[in-house]
Amino acid sequence: MEVINNQDSNREAYEMARKKVKKLKNFYTHLIVYILVNTYLLIKRYNNLDDGELFLSLEAFSTAFFWGIGLVAHAFSVFVPHFILGKNWEEKKINEYMKNEQNKKWE
Repeated sequence: MEVINNQDSNREAYEMARKKVKKLKNFYTHLIVYILVNTYLLIKRYNNLDDGELFLSLEAFSTAFFWGIGLVAHAFSVFVPHFILGKNWEEKKINEYMKNEQNKKWE
């Protein structure tokens, strides 16, 4: 019986690690795409400047700024997942709902 529990525990640990690695990979992909696309847009903007037009303008950096907000949110979800809800929040909520359902059955 202990061998089976140990195998289940190892399988669960592996699945959790796999999910974390997938989240990390998705973030790095997002970061690379962000850098490439915004570099391209800024180079294109620089090459298409008219005489007397300023490169440093809101128009030039708006995509990078607003997309950057999304990228920071993505980073928080990957690197600081328990920042707002706390550690084990999901498990506590599941147990709370299960307990409430059991109490309803007995009423």
